[in-house]
Amino acid sequence: MKLIGKFDTRREAEMTVERLVQQFDIDRSKVVVAPDGAANSAGMEEAGSDNAAGAPSPEPRDDAELNGKVVVTVDVADDATADEVRAAFAEFDASEQAAK
Repeated sequence: MKLIGKFDTRREAEMTVERLVQQFDIDRSKVVVAPDGAANSAGMEEAGSDNAAGAPSPEPRDDAELNGKVVVTVDVADDATADEVRAAFAEFDASEQAAK
């Protein structure tokens, strides 16, 4: 079964992946992160490394690709793992969840 979560920021998606891999021992090869659509996207809003950094830092950037949500898809084999994935999606505010 594949579980799908959609996130407003790249940071939320990345935090979810790290939780799945580090805490729940899910094989990273079972996790796919992609934009929700054809255009590259860092999410719907700036977060984490997309925000301006403090000094000393290179010139601030304002070119984050904000073209839609970031989708995390996880291939799971059993209900216990599916529950862990759903918990991680909820912890990091997946706005939509689905199963295939």
